[in-house]
Amino acid sequence: MKNIFKMIFVIILFCCLFSLTGCIYKKSSEKLSIVATNFPCYDFARSIIKDSKSVNLKMLLKPGVESHDFEPTPQDIIDIKNSDIFIYVGGESDEWLEDILDDVDKKKTKVIKLLDLVDVSFEEYVEGMEEEYDDEKEYDEHVWTSLINTIKIIDKLKDEIIKIDSSNKIEYEKRASEYIDRLYKIDAEIRDIIDKSKRKEIIFGDRFPLLYFVKEYGLTYYAAFPGCSSETEASAKTISFLIDKVKDDKIPVVFHIELSSSKIAKTIANETGAKVLEFNSAHNISQEDFDDGKTYLDIMEDNVRVLKIALN
Repeated sequence: MKNIFKMIFVIILFCCLFSLTGCIYKKSSEKLSIVATNFPCYDFARSIIKDSKSVNLKMLLKPGVESHDFEPTPQDIIDIKNSDIFIYVGGESDEWLEDILDDVDKKKTKVIKLLDLVDVSFEEYVEGMEEEYDDEKEYDEHVWTSLINTIKIIDKLKDEIIKIDSSNKIEYEKRASEYIDRLYKIDAEIRDIIDKSKRKEIIFGDRFPLLYFVKEYGLTYYAAFPGCSSETEASAKTISFLIDKVKDDKIPVVFHIELSSSKIAKTIANETGAKVLEFNSAHNISQEDFDDGKTYLDIMEDNVRVLKIALN
């Protein structure tokens, strides 16, 4: 009888172990799910995981879409709640996330907010800029426009990804290191251009989502609107101020940002003879550039070229 009980016990134990092993195998075979709200969040994660077959990466904001107009689909909300890592910026354009994040299981999903990874600044208004009267000051959310901020972000994202997928630690560390090396190289190019340039002033006939960029490199700027403005039409007073600035300071270039109509910049250029160029804040890219695999690094290298023209 004892032998029969022993046999039954062994069979039950074997079944339990088999079942447990099956669960472990299933878990280890599942792909890591990373969901990012916008292009910078997406591209920074992509730079670390590259073509890893153990990770599913999704960008919520569709290429070519203005981030301030984004509205999530029901599937987007499901993907956020089912993700292992959710990366978002945390500024004004992410206000739609407040209620959704309350329902996210933080024990299952690691939520990463870019504004928590670096020092942040409030949006500011400079002379001549259209003011939006609001009792509450907002943080400028475009922290990635400083390459030094991006270096910090990449390093911290890498650590969080490794915590969840430690089996690929060496590869993740290698890719993050290579990306950071390229960021330092571009940063050095920008500093060299500014050190040798005749002027330290830039003009934007557009919104100005580059506060962290100019703070990092000590540039003066004038623009039609602050970074998170939803306005597209500037007053005659603002346009007149920017025209006078370009003329008085002999500014050779008027910038507009990506995915912009560039209408204001062209108006200023027509009155001053200045050249109109795009300075990309990387908040999103076109569908064509996305399909071609364009990266944040590519965008910043393009910015280096136009900055050199503007400052000389």
